[in-house]
Amino acid sequence: MKIDKNLLDDLSARASKNPRQREAYDLRTSPEVASQRMLNAIEPGTALPIHRHRDTAETIVVVRGKAEELFYDDHGNITERIVMAPDTDCYGVHVEAGRWHSIVSLEPGTVIVEGKDGVYFPLAPEDILTL
Repeated sequence: MKIDKNLLDDLSARASKNPRQREAYDLRTSPEVASQRMLNAIEPGTALPIHRHRDTAETIVVVRGKAEELFYDDHGNITERIVMAPDTDCYGVHVEAGRWHSIVSLEPGTVIVEGKDGVYFPLAPEDILTL
């Protein structure tokens, strides 16, 4: 499989039409694969909750566009902000297991690669920080 401009353009076009303003493309060969790998097109205005992954770290790399990773304390206060883009000195982040975080798209057409350990499980209510 080739990850090229056509794939990213298609993914971004679908994200811009999606009410959630994002669209994921699963890179695993089956749902039972013991790792999570995906492309995720995220448009400005997408709502990603503050969340954590208690049992796995997460790696995020911006392939196209610009995004900001936000880190939070247990009370929802922002503790760190990292802007990422392929044409800057910061391309991505590695989020430690258990750390509260979220991401914001800063440009239309932004696409990230995400990777985590383990098979996919939806976030549990206790892993979403409600303010």
